[in-house]
Amino acid sequence: MKIETYADREMLAIDLANVLASELENCLFNHDHASLAVPGGTTPGPVFDALSGVDLDWRRVHVLPTDERWVPETHERSNARLIRDRLLADRAAGARLVPLYRDGANPEDALTEITAELARELPLSILLLGMGDDMHTASLFPGAPGLDVALAGKTGPVAILRPEGQPEVRISLSAPVLDGALSKHLVIFGAAKREALERATTLPVEQAPIRAVLSDMTVHWAE
Repeated sequence: MKIETYADREMLAIDLANVLASELENCLFNHDHASLAVPGGTTPGPVFDALSGVDLDWRRVHVLPTDERWVPETHERSNARLIRDRLLADRAAGARLVPLYRDGANPEDALTEITAELARELPLSILLLGMGDDMHTASLFPGAPGLDVALAGKTGPVAILRPEGQPEVRISLSAPVLDGALSKHLVIFGAAKREALERATTLPVEQAPIRAVLSDMTVHWAE
């Protein structure tokens, strides 16, 4: 794990967007497409805004959520909606979104279809993650029903989780899929999350799921 420290959040967003753009360009030079997995939440929004204006062959970039609330894309809490609004805009409007949610199905019934669609996206070319104060990443929450399956990848590339206190069922890329990305980035803000990340390295992965993906990770932090 390597930690990059920035003077402020605006500089982090711009610099990280440039790093991701460079990695995407290199990937597209060597492959027919690049798979970019990104989180929801508020933290990555400014990174998305900066990245969406970069001149790339976005038609060959496949963007997928690292995890999703099991709600339609029209729902205000949908990660796919955030990605469309903030990343698949401007020059990046031509990128392909690979959603995890399926209309008219429950998550268990959709696993086979989702797994088949993900097959050509793996291993992930580039991964961007966030982390909560509780040391969860994607929808891998400490103690959540289904966490053991997600950590081991027992159901394939995706797992279903039902975190306590969360209003929706979650579907998440499994820890082996996240950890197997060719390039991995984690963005966190504030002293509390920096301390939580340092604490995670001393805890069992069941208590600090972020630990499952920290090998060869570049952490981008600003106060």
